[in-house]
Amino acid sequence: MRSTLAAILLPVFLFYSGGLCAAGAGGDLEVILAADVSRSIDDGEFELQRKGYAAALTDPRVLTAIHARANGSVGVCFIEWSGEEDQQVVVDWTEIRDEEDAGTVAAAILAAPRSFMGRTSISAAIDFAMTRFAAAKWQANRRIIDVSGDGTNNSGRAVTDARDQAIASGVTINGLAIINDKPNLGYSAHTQPPGGLPLYYRPWTKGTRSARTSILPYRRAALTCSR
Repeated sequence: MRSTLAAILLPVFLFYSGGLCAAGAGGDLEVILAADVSRSIDDGEFELQRKGYAAALTDPRVLTAIHARANGSVGVCFIEWSGEEDQQVVVDWTEIRDEEDAGTVAAAILAAPRSFMGRTSISAAIDFAMTRFAAAKWQANRRIIDVSGDGTNNSGRAVTDARDQAIASGVTINGLAIINDKPNLGYSAHTQPPGGLPLYYRPWTKGTRSARTSILPYRRAALTCSR
């Protein structure tokens, strides 16, 4: 789990150059980690996201990638989302420069209670993430949303509309599709759409050539990425 999410986060911090700058200075990187907590997310998948992100942020490889950046820092915000009206900031914008900063964010992620358990609105999650970028204390030239989830958009506006609006603002969207070896059959149409969940995610994970759809396996160790 730790190595899987660390492998996903590494390209985010390595590909984009620049560091965090004060408002008006330009040239920084802000990353929003957006975790699905809809009703199809079982306890194991919930922990996969929470513990996985916390472990990845403190992974030595990720910290090395952050240190190697021009200004040696990134801005991170962790949110949880479910239905059209259900989004919550779990950890607001924090500048990560070192292991202590990363540990503080990781501890806050692990300590917070689960935010929701409703329907699934990926589009509203993207829209909410855009409002968080606007509220950041840095002026971002590079902005990324990493959306993890286990199902299709079944609430709110079309996810492609939210995607198009975000991309038009210069945001890159990465999708992390959670694939469960033993899914709840009651949600099979939602979590196992025709062609598979990674194929469903792929059209709306865009923004730059580095945008990707990744498979975040639950009870499996393999990781597959497609560009």
